[in-house]
Amino acid sequence: MPGTVTPLSSLLPPLICGTATFNSQYNLDPFAIDTTGIVHRALSLGIRAFDTSPYYGPSEELLGKALDTPFVHDNFSRHDYFLLTKVGRIGSSEFDYSASWVYHSIQRSLERLRTDYLDLVYCHDVEFVSPTEVLTAVRELRRIRNEERTIKYVGISGYPIAVLCECAELVLRETGEPLDAVMSYANFTLQNTLLSSEGVPRLKAAGVDVVPNASPLGMGLLRRHGVAIGGQGDWHPAGKDLRAAVGEASDFCDANGEKLEVVAIRYAFEVWMREGGEVGSRGDPASGVPWKRETIEEVGGRKLGVSVMGVSKIEELDETMRVWRSILDGREDGQQTAMEGGRQASDHTWSLNRQREVQELAASIRNILGKYFDYTWASPQPGFVDQRRTPALPSTPAVE
Repeated sequence: MPGTVTPLSSLLPPLICGTATFNSQYNLDPFAIDTTGIVHRALSLGIRAFDTSPYYGPSEELLGKALDTPFVHDNFSRHDYFLLTKVGRIGSSEFDYSASWVYHSIQRSLERLRTDYLDLVYCHDVEFVSPTEVLTAVRELRRIRNEERTIKYVGISGYPIAVLCECAELVLRETGEPLDAVMSYANFTLQNTLLSSEGVPRLKAAGVDVVPNASPLGMGLLRRHGVAIGGQGDWHPAGKDLRAAVGEASDFCDANGEKLEVVAIRYAFEVWMREGGEVGSRGDPASGVPWKRETIEEVGGRKLGVSVMGVSKIEELDETMRVWRSILDGREDGQQTAMEGGRQASDHTWSLNRQREVQELAASIRNILGKYFDYTWASPQPGFVDQRRTPALPSTPAVE
């Protein structure tokens, strides 16, 4: 692999802090969020990777500002954490995958994030452009990786599993080099597990090294109070019938003394950690146990499925990390992990019991969802037209 020596799966942390929430899609005023506090708290808790995009409004700039502070400079080197961003998506209906725009976007991201290099760059939402355009963007990103060394790894992201697989297969066939990563969102959740059943076999066959699972709450769909309404209004693509089915699932959780989002986040993290392991990573798991990058090959630790989570408050981050570490405590070596991480040996047993409870709840929720389990919404939506082109792309149909 020109320009890169170590496989991404040997380095990337299996828990990534997503910063799409640093945007008006999820919040009325992203500048009112304590983004610096969230980033600093994440680093203090052991999180070592941050995902962003130029499409996420001020996210890159807010993340860059949070990392360019005395707290970070005094306690962490740039080598200690990963920065992941994207190219190609400019607006809700505007895309540009040309080599010139990709190069411009990378230079802008480097400036906004206040860094000399980017660890991983995705082509953003590939279903909205043609396969030829995806190839053009991937080739330019690899040129930058090889010649300018400001990128380390290259991948693609998007929603429809079939499109992601087709693009990964195309890149391997046309370039002879597989993608380092393919990130899917909202495709391994309580409501939809197609990333595991349909995505992993094809992506692995296409040589993809890591497959991160983003939006474990389905972009906020799997919440007691439903989709969050931010400064951009109700933008979520889920239809009313799917939302109604999720509402019934939420009522079921309430009746059993649970919250839908609590069950959903634990289910997605815990099951993907296992089922996504074959396309996962061995990086720092943020378990509370000191971790050294240079000992990876010596330790030979098992890969864990990679998850991307997003929060808008420090309290949400703390709760997410409590769940994440509890899941780690429930693994085969979890008793030792719990004790070394400053927790109790009994937390291993508690985690195993909670795992069984969540699995039982998940089975009941699937029955409630009925035909809306493994249902996907269309992306792009019917009639979508890229503002930088004239013809409409064919829509990926909804799948039941």
